[in-house]
Amino acid sequence: MTGRDYDPIEFELFKNAIFSIADEMALTVHRTTYSAVLKDNMDYSTAFCDAEGRLVAQGLTLPSHLGSIPEALAAVIRRYGEDMQEGDIFVLNDPFEGGMHLPDIFLFQPIFVAGERVAIAATICHHTDVGGRVPGSNASDSTEIYQEGLRIPPLKLYERGRPNPTLHMMIERNVRVPVKVFGDLRAQLAACTIAERAFKELVARYGRETTRLYMDELLDYAERLTRAALLDLPDGEWRFEDHIDDDGVEVGKPIPLRVRVEKRGDRMVVDWTGTSPQVKGAINNTFSFTRSAAYCGIRSILPANIPNNEGYFRAIEVIAPPGTVAHGVLPAACAARGLTGFRMVDCLFGALAQMLPERVGAAGDGGNIGVSIGGYTPERTPFIYVDFTCSAWGGRPFADGCDGNSHMFANMASPSIEVTEAEQPIQITRYEFLPDTMGAGQYRGGAPFCREYRFLETEGVLQVRADRRAFLPFGLQGGGAGAPSMNWLTREGKTEALPSKFCITLRRGDLFRLEVPGGGGWGDPLARDPQLVLRDARNGLVSLHAARRDYGVVMTPGWVVDTAATEALRAECRAARGPLPAITRERAA
Repeated sequence: MTGRDYDPIEFELFKNAIFSIADEMALTVHRTTYSAVLKDNMDYSTAFCDAEGRLVAQGLTLPSHLGSIPEALAAVIRRYGEDMQEGDIFVLNDPFEGGMHLPDIFLFQPIFVAGERVAIAATICHHTDVGGRVPGSNASDSTEIYQEGLRIPPLKLYERGRPNPTLHMMIERNVRVPVKVFGDLRAQLAACTIAERAFKELVARYGRETTRLYMDELLDYAERLTRAALLDLPDGEWRFEDHIDDDGVEVGKPIPLRVRVEKRGDRMVVDWTGTSPQVKGAINNTFSFTRSAAYCGIRSILPANIPNNEGYFRAIEVIAPPGTVAHGVLPAACAARGLTGFRMVDCLFGALAQMLPERVGAAGDGGNIGVSIGGYTPERTPFIYVDFTCSAWGGRPFADGCDGNSHMFANMASPSIEVTEAEQPIQITRYEFLPDTMGAGQYRGGAPFCREYRFLETEGVLQVRADRRAFLPFGLQGGGAGAPSMNWLTREGKTEALPSKFCITLRRGDLFRLEVPGGGGWGDPLARDPQLVLRDARNGLVSLHAARRDYGVVMTPGWVVDTAATEALRAECRAARGPLPAITRERAA
């Protein structure tokens, strides 16, 4: 069997089988992991690669890891070449040698059949702690990689099935919660073992040569689908600029993100030239994370049936000059680089909205907000709470933005309040949607939420990574901007506003309040169905005042739309306003 001389039905069965292996790996991590950031937030990914390290199938996990697994595995192959033996397990987290930020630890297990390497199982998990100056190892105010924790180059965690005791001890002595870290590493190992067993069953069914042919064909198949989909899109060039508020170190200094999208025929270029030089704070991207952001944004406008593998990457070129916030170089701090990656997806949407206004939604909440609370009990037992919070999508050309839903770059979930309170010295006193915070539009932005944390231990460290305080989530096609994020601390009865990025000491009884930004709106707010405005008002998402101000909808005290008054008010509003902008950019007062 050579080339494309194969049974298409058998190939379809093989394709589904190999993707199911990656999904089963993901379920294994979920079921066996120790930490809340994995079992609740689900901040991890699984994948299956061929013997050369090409990504063949990614599990239904995080799009933000799309571009990272091939680059991390390439670093392992560069270092070890053919020095991969059966029973070897490779580990790394170094952002400057294939990794992304230090809490994300990769494990790779080569799979051998009859002494020949035929595939490689891959997992990446965000670990609760990898040392460094702040519990959770993801402070945004670190200024160099050496402050952020233990840096692991590509190494053998296991060699020929035997653990590397030196490396195990090195990791154990440099993390605050080794029980959770090693528990999560074992979950990754379990997922790789599951993949090895399932793949060997696949090889036994199809044979090595057919299996290799089908993996090659799966990459080519994804490339063909991608290029065919790109041919259906208009040719041209589009640009967009957005800003991160600051890096948490040089407070108040905006950080520009600039993207150029060029589409010609069956290929596309996403170019970040002109984006800010790398910054002092820890929000610098690795190039692999920038690639992931580009792949995710483009993926959202393409058909859903394209496999998530390296064949899809072949039609998309990503450019990010070294030394920029999109491609940090040593000694760049990058622990909080997630903020930049999420914002780059929204920035890319700003360019794609010009290309395909009928397909692309407005800006969401800016991606997940990182909250870490850590410290020690009086018995010197460490505790660390890590949460990545996101809530609001931007309004879409066909529907409102999602409420209380993770940004598409993350595919994450909120941790259980009950489990959090049982495991951590924290009480969640409030978790609710915020009214009048969504960008108005024919399709409004998603509703953000607030969450309040009461600290119950003697002392601890609170680290927060947020944004969209100054530069609000943009609206499209006349839609309004979303509301800004806010952070508040109440101590001894006094409440003060905190910056968007900070690291402070908490005391017993302190109450921290986080407010997520609202999603931007899409379309003319005066074109919104008054019954939808009424529904939102009844649900407490829109006040009667905002219904009149933003949508021109008048309601009676009995919660009924006054149709005549609404039509009159809308006519008055249309006459008084100017042309609607294609993109609504606003800065907070």
